[in-house]
Amino acid sequence: MRRLLEEHQVVASISGNDIRDGVPVTVDVQGDKSGGIIGYKARSHAGLIDIDKVRHYDVLDYWEPVHAPRRGGLVLDPADFYILASREAVNVPPTHAAEMLAFDTLMGDFRVHYAGFFDPGFGHRDAGGEGSRAVLEVRSFEVPFVIEHGQVVGRLVYELLMAPPARLYGSNANSSYQRQGIALSKHFKPLPAADVR
Repeated sequence: MRRLLEEHQVVASISGNDIRDGVPVTVDVQGDKSGGIIGYKARSHAGLIDIDKVRHYDVLDYWEPVHAPRRGGLVLDPADFYILASREAVNVPPTHAAEMLAFDTLMGDFRVHYAGFFDPGFGHRDAGGEGSRAVLEVRSFEVPFVIEHGQVVGRLVYELLMAPPARLYGSNANSSYQRQGIALSKHFKPLPAADVR
């Protein structure tokens, strides 16, 4: 892990001393890179989507934009589902894949991902990435939970592949999330600038 960090800067602004049971990933609740939007909260009872339809659905029919709190951290309401972003850019070299470690009770009573797999080339310059922020699917359980800017919310474990893939995750593979910031799935239309504020 330390060698990968030195050679590829797999998670920006992390030092080798931070690595324990994986490379730490922290959360952004300030929104400096996204005009103050730090995420989205799923609307209750919004209906189904057809996953074959790309850039089809209006964001505001399914999601509420979450703005950076004026002070302190973001309070996660129990049972609500949030999309947030990592503070750091993530980089997966072509020789590896990465997985975010399962929920750790030492981090609090919330879960930070429901997929957590990062393909070879995600955020890597060889695949046109130059670093991509990880999108985090977050849910609190039972009680409200305050999540602070820069709080560690997960750890990435990098696994060496038997051989590099024929195509990397990126623009040449028609990937949807290379160079992303805070982003929803490809099924939603981009949010108009007027609705961001």
